[in-house]
Amino acid sequence: MATPEPQYFPSMQKPAVSVIISVYNKLEWLRLVLAALEVQTFKDFEVIIADDGSGDDFKKGLEEYSKRSPLKIKHVWHEDKGFRKTRILNKAVKEAAAAYLLFIDGDCVPDPHFVADHWHNRAINTSLAGRRANLSERLTAQLNPDKIRRGFLSSLAFYRHVWMDSFRKRSKHAEKSLRLPTFLYRLMPKRSKGILGCNFSLHKQDLLEVNGFDMRYEAPGHGEDTDIDLRLKWAGKKVKLLKFQAIQYHLYHRKLERESNNPVIFEQVLKNKEVATRYGLNELE
Repeated sequence: MATPEPQYFPSMQKPAVSVIISVYNKLEWLRLVLAALEVQTFKDFEVIIADDGSGDDFKKGLEEYSKRSPLKIKHVWHEDKGFRKTRILNKAVKEAAAAYLLFIDGDCVPDPHFVADHWHNRAINTSLAGRRANLSERLTAQLNPDKIRRGFLSSLAFYRHVWMDSFRKRSKHAEKSLRLPTFLYRLMPKRSKGILGCNFSLHKQDLLEVNGFDMRYEAPGHGEDTDIDLRLKWAGKKVKLLKFQAIQYHLYHRKLERESNNPVIFEQVLKNKEVATRYGLNELE
């Protein structure tokens, strides 16, 4: 007799996956992401909102959303003291109930097969690195939670819009919106690619071995993704590219400022080659 498809995991059972979403304000974006998670084909997961200091309106809005959503949502927050994404991610990791972790950003909307693709491709001592298609301002404005719940992201109309916008140089990397069935994907040649913080997964134990994320990175951009990628590789972990699987769509917005001390920190990491950072999970107050 076939086992029925699991619903969002029962309260007394540990989930298979903890989906960790890094956010800072922008509840309207997070609603799109959560709506997409509500219609995943694989449902045995919890959601942890890693909140880098959002304001009261965001917190109230998220609380109201959580009451109505079928998702199991945890909200992990710390005070706003500037960009401290790696610190709040470490806090979220400590709250994660699952043995497998999947990281996305609050401005990246996942395809309905997103969690399933990460789960079914998981491997021991391996991190899975996905990519994203970048939506134009016009396409971003067309999305809303109800359309996503009705399957808009899987529709031919949406794919047509993405590719037409790409031809017009508005949306970018439309080829990364192509998803192959698993049996075809496994026939494709594989190559190594670095981790993007908005789309990667790994066994929790692998992250614990490198003491989590280095909390010295206090600006977006250079360093914080490459740092975790390198230290995992130094620890003997593989990084496997999920090309044509684990699709997600990056919402349009202006780029954040990139000036920081990150390059100096990263050079120190390269010089010392310490697998387990001295500024990670174990150093949380």
